[in-house]
Amino acid sequence: MKTAVYPGSFDPITNGHMDIIKRASRIFDKLIVAVVRNPNKVSTFTVNERMEFIRKAVAELPNVEIDYFEGLLVDFMKSRNAQVIIKGLRAISDFEYEFQMALMNRKLDPNIETMFMMTNYKYSYLSSSVVKEIGRLGGCIGELVPDVVLPDIQKRLTGLK
Repeated sequence: MKTAVYPGSFDPITNGHMDIIKRASRIFDKLIVAVVRNPNKVSTFTVNERMEFIRKAVAELPNVEIDYFEGLLVDFMKSRNAQVIIKGLRAISDFEYEFQMALMNRKLDPNIETMFMMTNYKYSYLSSSVVKEIGRLGGCIGELVPDVVLPDIQKRLTGLK
């Protein structure tokens, strides 16, 4: 059984992330969407909130699991018996950074491969940072995030409880 891990902050999940998740879930027997818990980074949404958003968004994808980790990705990969890291790319600038990370991960564990997936052109401009900025300023994020989590994300970004 081939297991892949799609790591990221997902703060929050976007339709660009969903594009990669859906496509990767068709390629691998199991796909683990792994939320990175980075104590040195201030996130807008908690790890639990991010995991719940993803859980709702992937509810119809039976081979997708949600988890979180902190520390080295290769250690998480070993703990979950995963062989492939999935990384979504939007632009050349993404590739340069992700290429360096892929080489370092290969140095740390030569048995783990990295697979780069180009995003759908419709999402090449999309990032979680853009979603947060537009949402905080009251702009429409309806086409940027999965419909099932849109109300929760909007409520949080506009400060309404």
